[in-house]
Formats: sequence, structure tokens, C-alpha cells
Amino acid sequence: MKLSFLVLPLLHLSSLSNLCSAAFFTSPSQLSKKQYDFVIVGGGTAGSVLANRLTENSKVSVLVIEAGVNHQGNLNLEVPFLGVTLSGTQVDWNFTTTPQNGLNGRVLPYARGFVLGGSGSINLLTFNRGSDDVWNRWASLTKDQGWSWNSVKKYYLKSSSLVPPADGHDFTGQANPAVHGNGPVEVSVPGFSLPIDDLVVSTSNQLGGRFSFNVDFNSGKFVGVGELGFMQSSIGGGERSSAATAYLEPVESRRNLDILINAQVTKLIQSGTSKSGPIFQVAEIGQPGSSKRWQVMALKEVILSAGVIGTPQLLLLSGIGPSAALTSLQITPLVDLPDVGTNLADHPLVPNYFQVSSNGTWDDVLRNGDNFGATLGLWQASRQGLFVNSPGNTLAYTRLPANSPALAGISDPAAGSRSAHTELIFVDGFAPFGSVPQPATGNFVTVLTAVVSPTSRGSVTLASTDPFAKPLINPSILSTNFDIQAMVQAIKDAQTFLNATPWQKDFKPVPFGDLANARTDTDKASFARQNSVTVNHPAGTARMSPANSNWGVVDSQLKLKGAQGVRIVDASVFPVIPECHIQGPVYIVAERAADLIKSAYGL
Repeated sequence: MKLSFLVLPLLHLSSLSNLCSAAFFTSPSQLSKKQYDFVIVGGGTAGSVLANRLTENSKVSVLVIEAGVNHQGNLNLEVPFLGVTLSGTQVDWNFTTTPQNGLNGRVLPYARGFVLGGSGSINLLTFNRGSDDVWNRWASLTKDQGWSWNSVKKYYLKSSSLVPPADGHDFTGQANPAVHGNGPVEVSVPGFSLPIDDLVVSTSNQLGGRFSFNVDFNSGKFVGVGELGFMQSSIGGGERSSAATAYLEPVESRRNLDILINAQVTKLIQSGTSKSGPIFQVAEIGQPGSSKRWQVMALKEVILSAGVIGTPQLLLLSGIGPSAALTSLQITPLVDLPDVGTNLADHPLVPNYFQVSSNGTWDDVLRNGDNFGATLGLWQASRQGLFVNSPGNTLAYTRLPANSPALAGISDPAAGSRSAHTELIFVDGFAPFGSVPQPATGNFVTVLTAVVSPTSRGSVTLASTDPFAKPLINPSILSTNFDIQAMVQAIKDAQTFLNATPWQKDFKPVPFGDLANARTDTDKASFARQNSVTVNHPAGTARMSPANSNWGVVDSQLKLKGAQGVRIVDASVFPVIPECHIQGPVYIVAERAADLIKSAYGL
């Protein structure tokens, strides 16, 4: 997730652009070469993976161009719990959505990583690979069995590894090492136990059914009718493990890799023509506040890893997209691809607050500067304590009841019987997502409810031909009957769960604020529309499809349709949003893309 607590104090953000090794440049004018084999646009999750894998061959030259800053020197990027402080800072693009009809016209902040490692450097770290069904559906949609789970499993195993939690406790029964790999991204279960952890597990055991316990969500079976388990996060040794730390840092000294930060590709330039359409092997680069432009050529490919927002924006600026829309902006259409920027999907999320009798929650860590400082000091001294975790230790994925009104008259939007419709995350404190501030007193538990198989679809379009202007982002949150009815069920599930016996002894949860007045399904729908944000899991704006189909933006090899010289590797190529947190699938896509590229050029 990429959501922000609005009350946590921000730590000092260093001047990151000064922390540059020999492989780093901060201006296009510093580049000693004008040609590389591969130019990677975006140094985020996918771009970092590609930079690592493609430069394994010392004869291959690679340039990574990142619009944002270096990840090094920012404590908030390292401390897992402080991921919640990063939205709205200099490592965030600071996007906002258009007014959302499904949210009573509200405008939402839309956090995306403006830093090496991308959104994986600022997210809330949850690591899922998705159910087997997710990948098998992708294979069916693209007519390419290379995307089936049996085919991509090796890339999951190659991307991450399960490591001990920060406190070194025996995590038998909390995760299954047998279903994990030996890759560079470190993944662990929570390294600091919270008072509600045992309550969550006890309630799971008591209720069963849609809340049965699952030892490891990364085993490929997310749900039967529903399952609950311990959070697995991209954390190793109590520190964030991102693509920047796991993939990029280890190869920064390679002589065949250059990394340019604080610079943005403003458009792709046609460099020739082929039987399959225009050739785009030249990237134009600029920097904010300057009209000067530089050009760099990719001798083999330009690889767009600019993200779900940046990739379609760059395609449109380059004349690649719906011809009529481009013409209306006085951009010459070069490749007519109507799907560019469409199909935007995200997971809507509602924070549900419950006031509790226990005083053991971490609310006072957020309210009290001394407590906050002591907790941070413990992390700095020993990588122990509350801050070694993301805010939630446990979560549940559930399928809707068979008679749910959300499913009436529609095909099941989930990938299959092993994929969920909704998610619940249990937080041991008041987590002020959205606009509700933390109360000055009292103890709270938050249950974050999300719809993970949404049917709402939105778009990314240009607001201006200025490459430094922010695009129009419309995720169309809660714009379908399924999404709003599924969210109502998730809110009811949260209340059912916290009404169970294990909670009544000490915690005695009571719905707080507007939730207390949301008694009917209609009330709950109104509550959702007024309080929903997103999990910041956008996907699908340059989706892949079969090579000869009349929909999609890239083929199943991730090559841009109707053109040559461009491949897209990021979450924009997802044909359907997966029913899980999406950083894990991005790593898998990037690892497979690296092999596709190597095979194409005999590397």
C-alpha cells in the first residue's frame, strides 16, 4: 500500500542528489555517451530489476533514466514503519486524482515513488505473489502460456527469499519456507508482535469458514471461501528491502551501467520506419525548469518502466495512443493505439475505526514525541521494536458469500476460486488514512477493508502537452455496483470479526465516528463513498494482449504494438489487476521480461 498517516512527523530529508557514486549522473549534460544498447525509462521496481539483469553481460551497455532522486540518505525510506510518512514528500510524485463520482466528488492524493526503487521504495511493503489463478488468467487472456503460473514460478523464486524476522523468533506456523525462493528481495513475517496478533488468530480459529487460518499466502492459494494469516513484507533485518537496495545497489559499480537521476524523458522520437510501423529508438530528455533537451539512442530497445501513470503519459506525448485525442491536443498521431491510458484499475480501501478498552495499542507512539523518539532510537540502535514492521501484522483475504448482491447478474470478477474479492488488514492503533485525524485521546484498532477484484475502470489522459505537467488521473473508484456492494460486505466482515468472543475480554471494540452510525447496508455504502481512498495499486494502462488482437498496447512479449524498438515493463502491462498487493507481481514480470529481452538478442 502507498497511503499516508497524516500525523506522523517527517524526518529530515537529505539532499539526495549529492550522494552520487561514479555510476550516477544528475544532468543529461554529464553523460559521456549518446548511445546505449538499452535505455530504461524509470528506475523504479521493474527498471531496477532490468538494469541488474541486462548488465550481467559485460558487453551490454545500459542507461537508466529516473525522474526522481537517489534513495540513499533518507531514513524514512529505510525504516519499515515510516513508509507511512512518505506520501506528499519529495520522494512522491504528489499526483492527485480527478474528482471521483463514486466518492461524492472527492479528490484523492495518489502517491507514486519519485525515487530510485520507485513505488516499492515508498509503499507499505506487503509482499504477495498472487494466486496461481492470477497468472493462469493472464496466460488465457494473452494466449501465451509463458504467463501461466507453471511458467513464471521460477521468476518468483528468482526475485525474493524468505528471511528470519527482525526479532529472530521461531516463525514456524506463520510462513512456509518451502514455497519461497532465493532472490535478492528479502521477505519476512512481522518482527515485533502486537497485542492484537493473538486475538486475530484466536478469532480465526473460532470463526473458521471465511476466516480460516492460512500459513502462507505465497503458497498460491489465497482463499478457499476466505483465509487469514500473518503479513509477509519486503523487510530484511528490520529494514526495507526494495528494488533499489536489492537489485540496483549491488551493481552500481558495473562499468556498463549508467544511472541518470533528476531527469525526465519528455518523449520518444521516431528514428526510422519498418514493416511493423515507426521505429522509436531515441529518447528526448529534459529537466524541470529548463527548455534545453538532450537525446540519447537505444541501439536495441527503449524500455518503458515509467509506471502506470508515467508510461501512458509518455506514450501519448510521443504520438502513440488514440489518434483523435492526440489530434485534439495538436500532437501528430504516429501509432493509433486506442487502449493507451485506458483500463486503469485500483483497489479501493476504507479505514474502519473501533475504540477499545485496552491501553496496549501503539496510539501514544504517534501522539507523544518522546515515545516516538524512543521507538525510533531503538530501531536505530538495534533494528528492533515497533518500527521494524509495517503498521499491520495480520490480514485476511475473503471471497464473497455465494448469495452476495455484488455478484448478482455478473460473472465473478476474481481470477478463480483461489483468488479473493476483499481484504482486511488489522492495525493495532488509529491509522488516519484519508481525512480523519487521530483523536487526541483514547485507544483504537483499525480494520482496513479493501476490494481486491474491482470492476471499476478509469484512465490516464493528458492535461497538457507540457511533459512536466501532471496528467489527468481518474481511477473511477467505486463506480460499479459490484465494487460498492463488495465493500459493504467487507465492512460487515470487519464488524463481525471484532464482535467475536476473543475481543470481548480486554479490548471490547466499539465502532467509532461515522462507522457507528452506518447501521444498514445503505448507510455502509454511504460511509464507504465518504471515506474510501485507494491502496495505491494502479495497474493496466498499457495492458498486454495477443499480438493480433485489436485491444491492448503491448503483445505478450511486452513489445509495443504497431511500432518497433519499444518494450514496456511495469504494472501498466497487467491485463487485469491481481487480487493481491502488486509489488510481487511487478518483480515477476520484470524478471521474465529480462529473459525475454536476453533471448531476443542472444545475450
